[in-house]
Amino acid sequence: MLFDAVRRFKNWLAARALTPRTRGVYLRQCGAEVGDDCFIGPTDLEKQIPPALLKIGNHVAIAADVTLGGGRKAAGNGGVLPPPSLGPIVIHDNCFIGLRSVIYGNVRIGPNSVVAAGSVVTSDVPPNTLVLGAPARPFGSLDRYRDKCLRRWAQQRPPNVQIEPGETWWSSRHLAANRELLRVHLLALFRDQLS
Repeated sequence: MLFDAVRRFKNWLAARALTPRTRGVYLRQCGAEVGDDCFIGPTDLEKQIPPALLKIGNHVAIAADVTLGGGRKAAGNGGVLPPPSLGPIVIHDNCFIGLRSVIYGNVRIGPNSVVAAGSVVTSDVPPNTLVLGAPARPFGSLDRYRDKCLRRWAQQRPPNVQIEPGETWWSSRHLAANRELLRVHLLALFRDQLS
């Protein structure tokens, strides 16, 4: 009994000393499969689901207060959602799991997918998809969203911007001048759209 209390206290201390970048190492030590360069916000994933049932790919970001396996947060849902089930949870590479999301057991989240904050994921998420809601439903394709953003940027990018080869907008030595060009250009675009 005393040994169990000491072990729990040591685990509690170890978990409190973790940062979002080192929490993946701790989960690996608990028995979960966790890839490289993961950002895992403050949460008790290892207490919610047996770590052997958890597989997280590379470059995954998990925000704070995410619940895995359904748990108590999804139990009092008024019968709208199925009861939580215990099973493996696989989060593939390059995914983002939003704040206070709930992911049921036996769920796979496809590569390059985003789970919006507060979503309840009860079934598999296809690759390159944004899901949201309770229960989570596909909202759109990340590829189409990226294409839309690039089209908008092509339209909104001010003329005469100076960016040196090998530099980005933010690392260019002309950043201040480029920001002013962007401000003036966007104001002109919005003024044209309003009139």
